[in-house]
Amino acid sequence: MAYDEKLADRTREIIALTHKNVEEKKMFGGLCFMVNDKMCVGVEKERLMVRFDPDKNDEVMEKEGCKPMNFTGKVMKGYAFVDIDVLNTKKELEYWIKLALDFNKKAKPSKKNNFYPHVLIRPARSLSG
Repeated sequence: MAYDEKLADRTREIIALTHKNVEEKKMFGGLCFMVNDKMCVGVEKERLMVRFDPDKNDEVMEKEGCKPMNFTGKVMKGYAFVDIDVLNTKKELEYWIKLALDFNKKAKPSKKNNFYPHVLIRPARSLSG
């Protein structure tokens, strides 16, 4: 797999504790978790992508293992990559997911994907069965 499945499972478990409207989309070589039809977090091979309040950009970028998201040659405020090396404990991972979920409440929904019909969209699966 192109993404870290263990990190995806850990992420899925944390999100499922508080949210039911979750979809998983394979995109950009990773797995993106859409919460309430909005991009929230994504799992790649060795990092987590986090969408957060752009007003907190400077504060967030000071965190250990955090790097600005530069997908198109331009830094995208409100998005960051977090190295897997700083996500060893549940508490560390929960911090980043909570940051994304807090912003998700006021974030604008992502546009529906009519342009890329090959992108897999499926409901989040439960770890318990």
